Amino acid sequence: MGLDSILGFLDNKTILITGATGFLAKIFVEKILRVQPNVKRLYLLVRAKDSKSALQRFNAEVVEKDLFNSLKEKYGRNLQAFLLEKVTPVAGDITYENLGVKDSSLIEKMWGDIDVVVNGAASTKFDERYDVALALNTFGAKNVLNFAAKCAKIKLLLHISTAYVAGEKPGLILESPHPFGKALNCTHGLDINKEKDIIEEKLKQLHYDDKTTDKSITLAMKDMGIERANKFGWPNTYVFTKALGEMILGNLIRNMPLVILRPTIITSTYKEPFPGWIEGIRTVDSLVVGYGKGKLSCFLGDPESVIDMIPADMVVNAMIAIMATHANQLSHEIIYHVGSSVTNPLKYKLVLQTGYSYFSRHPWINKDSKPVIVSELKVLNSMASFERYIALHYLLPLQVLHAINSTLCHAFNETYTNLDRKIRFVLQLVELYKPYLFSKNSLSTFIFYSFEIYGQLRDALVAVACQNSIPLRPTTD
Repeated sequence: MGLDSILGFLDNKTILITGATGFLAKIFVEKILRVQPNVKRLYLLVRAKDSKSALQRFNAEVVEKDLFNSLKEKYGRNLQAFLLEKVTPVAGDITYENLGVKDSSLIEKMWGDIDVVVNGAASTKFDERYDVALALNTFGAKNVLNFAAKCAKIKLLLHISTAYVAGEKPGLILESPHPFGKALNCTHGLDINKEKDIIEEKLKQLHYDDKTTDKSITLAMKDMGIERANKFGWPNTYVFTKALGEMILGNLIRNMPLVILRPTIITSTYKEPFPGWIEGIRTVDSLVVGYGKGKLSCFLGDPESVIDMIPADMVVNAMIAIMATHANQLSHEIIYHVGSSVTNPLKYKLVLQTGYSYFSRHPWINKDSKPVIVSELKVLNSMASFERYIALHYLLPLQVLHAINSTLCHAFNETYTNLDRKIRFVLQLVELYKPYLFSKNSLSTFIFYSFEIYGQLRDALVAVACQNSIPLRPTTD
């Protein structure tokens, strides 16, 4: 299908987009408004208490971003008038029936106008609370499907999932649907509705205990998500609940075209609306920024493994092409993977080499206006080497600090507690990402470690020694 045909499809179409303030959705909205100004209307579902708040969020979190500079240059002072004509921010929430839209007249209008529904709303935290993740990623998808089914002119439901619903399979991952109620590891007893009941029962037990705090409830729900995911063969709560969402859609879809899009790791834009637009520090960006700032000392993972990344604008292009291609095509769900590992595989070792080469020539300038000198990262290619490294560089110095702190009547409790918490966080992160560290499939991901914790440990030990005349030589790299 050519570009003219794709743009022609968008002409005079009305599209509902959930998760509209998310990274990918913003790029999607900007692209449509830029390339097809004759689109009829974009309904953008935004979590807000009312339409005024939804409009404020849209302006603050979408329009005011640099992402919209091309549109600002094109329309100038007329941009707001153009947006008023083409965009309607809607206060709502996919965890509720009718997407939480309270304005009955607006709902009726949406049901009469909408041609395409794009579901981009999700929680992407690997260790999200199980109740939150199931409500958004699983039953939220069901609510979006039910809403789309009420749209008189519906031509397509496009659901954004993730390639990592495939779990830990080795080799090439095919674009296959997940059979309803079938666990990845073939464990019996996966019942999506019962998962909801299990959560409700657990929450009742937690609230029944007078000693329960909000923090303890959150921790319990996070642990429960990981436990349930692991039981049925998925590595974390995010991919588990996204897989369940796919199952629900595949099971309930009837007379409506459904396409499930599974992108891999989404990175900054490649070309449009300009190269390199990113929002926040995401996945791979954390590695690059942390390394450039001198906060990374080692990398945990197989340097020969492939990291599958795809620029956000390429994902958006795929979304638009899919809409034009599959609208009004009645069939069972169609699934697309959008990634790079098959046609353009990128190995971790090249990422590490490129990072070292770049920051050696273009060092990060710190807050003191001094260049940060980076060194090549130490690669830990097994869990055993990681455990040795952590023991020598982190746990041993921490034990020394603990002993000194006890000797000095706990004068350094705050320092010790802070460092202990950070190290525990790193270890929890390892446990969370462990299934991906040495994966050999085409969708493997990464984990990395820093960090400044080691420097803080060393500095703390030196400070304690100096203040108390203790002959202590801190551990060195």
